[in-house]
Amino acid sequence: MNKPLPSLLPALRAMANPHRVQILEWLLDPEAHFPPQQDGDLVRDGVCVGFITDKTGLSQPTVTSHMKELESAGLVTSKKIKNWVFYKANLDALQQISQSFQAAAG
Repeated sequence: MNKPLPSLLPALRAMANPHRVQILEWLLDPEAHFPPQQDGDLVRDGVCVGFITDKTGLSQPTVTSHMKELESAGLVTSKKIKNWVFYKANLDALQQISQSFQAAAG
């Protein structure tokens, strides 16, 4: 079932930031954008916040803030492994957004 467009506002607000959009794009194809990890599988577990921080060139607190915003909007999920948090794109949520816009377009 498609969500009405107003219910998508948190996700759209989260994607209004170019850094978050870039991170989300990388997370959609993690093997193409990140090196293999010692802990956690890039696809199954997600990407370590440390790798995301290194790739963006932003500070770790800034990246953590961006990731919390994306997670709060339902666009990514997180998983803690040892002392690190790993993030992956929430493909179901992105598919719902796509379907909502397709339904609204008629």
